Amino acid sequence: MSVMMHIKKCTLEDVNHLQHISCKTFNETFKDQNSPENMKAYLEKAFTVEQLEKELSNTSSQFFFMYVNHEIAGYLKVNTDDAQSEEMGKEALEIERIYIGNSFQKQGLGKHLFNEAVEIATTLNKKKIWLGVWEKNKNAIAFYKKQGFVQTGSHSFYMGDEEQIDFIMVKTLVF
Repeated sequence: MSVMMHIKKCTLEDVNHLQHISCKTFNETFKDQNSPENMKAYLEKAFTVEQLEKELSNTSSQFFFMYVNHEIAGYLKVNTDDAQSEEMGKEALEIERIYIGNSFQKQGLGKHLFNEAVEIATTLNKKKIWLGVWEKNKNAIAFYKKQGFVQTGSHSFYMGDEEQIDFIMVKTLVF
């Protein structure tokens, strides 16, 4: 049986699907390392329909679904200009979110979403791609290093009332 996969840009009409996959993948990724209270507080703040509609409406942000056999397996969110979560300048593109559901892990889907982000950055003539990754997310850090990212700093990220540290990782694009 062949696996069909494709990437589709999200629109406002996709907000309910986006909310579902956002909550599902974030919960799967971080629930074991965080308190239920902090997870609930974060999910209820970051992934409300209203918040996601606001993000989808921002012309400096783009969301993409990764489909496998017509099922949403994960998603990507990229930001440019003032939508970036840190001031990184006009020459940068931020990968704010890149998540694959647990049942779709280890199939190379994250690499496909990453390549989509690189393609977008290249099309927009960006010189670098950057992201923040939780210091305890060793698998993601290893993946990003393999893709050519280097850690250049860190910033605080709040999971409910708990301050956590995200590493800032940057990849310079060569044209």
